[in-house]
Amino acid sequence: MAEYKVLVTARSFGTVDDLAVKLLQQNGCEVKKLEVKDGPIAEQLRRELPGADAVIAGLEDYDRELMASAANLKVISRYGVGYDKVDLKAAAGLQIKVTVTPGANGDSVADLAVALMLSCARNIVVMDNGIKGSDQVRPSGVEMWGKTLGVVGAGRIGKGVARRCTGFDMRILCHDQFEDENFKKACGAEYVDLETLIRESDFITIHSPLTPETENMFGAEQFKIMKKDAILVNTARGGIVDEEALYDALKSGEIRAAALDATVHEPPYDSPLCTLPNCILTPHAGAATKEAVSKMGLMAAQNAVDVLTGGSCAYEVK
Repeated sequence: MAEYKVLVTARSFGTVDDLAVKLLQQNGCEVKKLEVKDGPIAEQLRRELPGADAVIAGLEDYDRELMASAANLKVISRYGVGYDKVDLKAAAGLQIKVTVTPGANGDSVADLAVALMLSCARNIVVMDNGIKGSDQVRPSGVEMWGKTLGVVGAGRIGKGVARRCTGFDMRILCHDQFEDENFKKACGAEYVDLETLIRESDFITIHSPLTPETENMFGAEQFKIMKKDAILVNTARGGIVDEEALYDALKSGEIRAAALDATVHEPPYDSPLCTLPNCILTPHAGAATKEAVSKMGLMAAQNAVDVLTGGSCAYEVK
């Protein structure tokens, strides 16, 4: 009989291979995956969590009331790097570890960020829709070659985007509280204050966590000082960009284009941004590659096992 019960809410967990599930089972875990076809995940979670020792968590909320209902819960192993949906203070008070999978989806998200920049710059979605609607259009775009890239949050993913963009001979500006001297030398990166980055960048890519300090970091004031042809990409977290202000800036032509893989409400079906041809919206799919799914699954499973069997994990959120 299994020693531990592990719930899985992360939708893509185990869809590429069975390595993560086998790892859990080999360490005395019974695995139960909650599926959307069986009803809203939040409702299933409220029913199932009280009997769980661990959860490999997607993007759902974990508040004090929910976590307190699970007397045996020892770890919330986030399938990814974001943890803003977990009440960390409450988790600590309940002696529940919260872990993340840093680096597992870094290449996947970095690839998507660059793809979105190119799609915005060359109007790929607009032209594709035109052809499919029997209305050929060929709008004028802008080039990435030789332009300036602004990286907001130069961690693993932000650096990955910068490294890719050196292939476009881009000047690299970074805004981060930590300066990486080796990265500066390797990519010729310059660390600058946020206003300088916003004023001087042709492309801005966001890779910061959502915190009280970063909430609405990009709003009306920032859009006013951006270049008119600037392109903004957010593959981090919804809420860092003020979406109402972004709508106004895109509608008025204050900036050229934007692409959001993360929005305040997901999916953003009712967002006014859906009506704009110069805004690309994707469904928080930065980690949706076979490679990232496999790596995140294994790492999330190992994090859960480490806490369940040893009481701690190298990737705990402090």
